[in-house]
Amino acid sequence: MEPGSNIARRRKSALSDGSADYKVKRDEIVKTASRLFKERGYKSVTLAQVAEVAGVDRATVYYYVGSKEELFREAVQDLVDQNAAKAQRIFKAKDLDARQKLTQLVEALMCSYEEHYPHMYVYIQEEMHQVSGDTSEWAQNMSRHTRRWETIFIKLVEEGMAAGIFRTDIPASISVNALFGMLNWTHRWFKPGGKRNAQEIAGHFCEIFFTGMQLRPPADRS
Repeated sequence: MEPGSNIARRRKSALSDGSADYKVKRDEIVKTASRLFKERGYKSVTLAQVAEVAGVDRATVYYYVGSKEELFREAVQDLVDQNAAKAQRIFKAKDLDARQKLTQLVEALMCSYEEHYPHMYVYIQEEMHQVSGDTSEWAQNMSRHTRRWETIFIKLVEEGMAAGIFRTDIPASISVNALFGMLNWTHRWFKPGGKRNAQEIAGHFCEIFFTGMQLRPPADRS
């Protein structure tokens, strides 16, 4: 629980004022929490630990955020919204075919994982526990975002099938789940600054996916 309503009033006032210094410090605390959520798991992390790693006391943390749940939501909400808007723009592009759109979507996701590390991975890592069983408006909104991504990918695969770009003997939903599996599993091994960057990894994933989905003569299928 938050220690006292005075801090809550001060936090609300500071958020309303929109001070640049306040925002910078708040972002630092959110980033610290995201890193701890990624390393230790959401349930294991306490606000006291966030305060210690951030180099402040617990009361200071409460001046910037009201709860651990708020930290989790702050870590992912804006990025999920941004990615959803980007996905819609790519999906509606008139000058791209299904394969090109899927390529851009995969690149957009991987680059988001890299640019905003580890925020998006916190969402991926904790989603089943923190969103699926949550009935709040925020959780329902996040679930809708996830379903939109799945719908967009499935529609594009189906468009590719109809256009003769992709094979039709593999259900679109299964191929899309396989692609998401590759993308989302990167939370276990990808870190910015490694041997390969997000753009390269996205290219390899697309090569794997499109090679598996390309049309082949019936005799070549096994």
